[in-house]
Amino acid sequence: MPLPHHSQRRFGPMQIGSLIRRAARQYKDAPCLEQDGRVLSFADFDAATNRLGNALLASGLEPGDRVGVLLPNSMECIVAYYALAKAGLVRVGMNTRETFDDHSYKLTDSQSRAVIHHEMPGLPVERSISLSELTAMIDGGSDTPCEVPRELDAPYRMGYTGGTTGKPKAVTLTERGELAELSAFLMDLMPGMAEGDTFLHAAPIAHASGAFFLPALVRGVRSMTMTKFDAAEFIALSQSTGATMTFLVPTMLAMVLADPACAGADFKYRRIAYGASPIAESVLRKAEDRFGRIFAQTYGQAESPMVITCLKPEDHDRIGSCGRPFTMVEVRVLDDDDREVPVGETGEICCRGPQTMAYYWNRPEATEKAFRNGWLHTGDVGRMDQDGFFYILDRKNDMLISGGYNVYPREVEDVLLEVDGVVEAAVVGLPDEKWGDRVVAVVAGAGGLNADTVLSHARAQLAGHKAPKAVMIWDELPKSGAGKILRRSVRDRLVAAAKKEEVS
Repeated sequence: MPLPHHSQRRFGPMQIGSLIRRAARQYKDAPCLEQDGRVLSFADFDAATNRLGNALLASGLEPGDRVGVLLPNSMECIVAYYALAKAGLVRVGMNTRETFDDHSYKLTDSQSRAVIHHEMPGLPVERSISLSELTAMIDGGSDTPCEVPRELDAPYRMGYTGGTTGKPKAVTLTERGELAELSAFLMDLMPGMAEGDTFLHAAPIAHASGAFFLPALVRGVRSMTMTKFDAAEFIALSQSTGATMTFLVPTMLAMVLADPACAGADFKYRRIAYGASPIAESVLRKAEDRFGRIFAQTYGQAESPMVITCLKPEDHDRIGSCGRPFTMVEVRVLDDDDREVPVGETGEICCRGPQTMAYYWNRPEATEKAFRNGWLHTGDVGRMDQDGFFYILDRKNDMLISGGYNVYPREVEDVLLEVDGVVEAAVVGLPDEKWGDRVVAVVAGAGGLNADTVLSHARAQLAGHKAPKAVMIWDELPKSGAGKILRRSVRDRLVAAAKKEEVS
């Protein structure tokens, strides 16, 4: 018997707003979002996002318009994110750590009509919404449900690449990708999320931590936000709220472990996710000794946000691994001709799946290059072992050639981070007539660091061509808005200092 013909049937895609409304029905007056003593219940959050979404549309914005959100970690920031989702508007991710010129570039490049901001007037948009005006819109908008439908593959939000090699590119992410990320978190990264849990948002919501709000909301988990990360405050807030889950970048974790209050604190954590940058084995071991085997690493990038591979707590004996692919993601290691390399050999990590971006905004050639032969090319050099675990060696463009040998900065940095007191490390290549790239390291961390001690450790652990020729100690290393160390900025500063010395 022939199957019935369904070609004319229209299936409406799932909407993010539907998840918010469903959570309001299920969890009602339970606390959804808290900060500094203020509380929004799940019902309150649904109502607030309705009012703001309706107010934004009433102000003249139209579905599909891009709207920048430039707010610190706050309840208002999260309300803005999901009001835009309900209203069919496209959020443009921005980070308060960046400069006015950075903000202006992103708003102009994305052709944003509006920006929601805190004390940042003069940005190049048609509509500038201050925090006080935003609060008035949240309080005064229409109470009717705000539900502008969006196609699964229409733009949902735009994030920007780190800009470590030239101007940042706008990554266009879709409703499909957002739902895929949500599923990946609940299936693989945070499978135990449940009512009664508290998620502490200590990292920037504008970057990774914000991705954990929707999974928390869907599962009835309370979200607590910190305006700005501080190790002592994190420890105090963890105890006073009984937080059970959080996300930290490795530098934050190292700072928490270094705080004297950490040793005697009464923590309730069941899962701590980490990512955004490599973690030193010594930091991870100290963390497991203090918190238990509860750490899960997530590896992703702007083009495949947060979701490529996951290293689960039980797999943390695999030193240096970034884990296995998330359930709905396929990952391979390919050579320069896009052929899969044998197990154990080095190539470029590539992935495909519903979580990836749709395209780079207004950059068709860059999009085609990134997605050649149907695979997203991450730009990360790595390998896969015989059990399907992946290992990242470094960024393809960051590889150095010293004395004719390939040197991956990350490998050297991992060794430097083994030294007690070293919290951050960056390894770069400076021009050298003899070596080609002269390997130089800059480290930061606890007071009293000694450059000779760090250099001696590196020389004892590394081959001669990999060991730094010099180590410098800075108070802090330059970072992107996402918290990643900017090797290019380190190198530029060292080159400028060398030229200044030559002139003098």
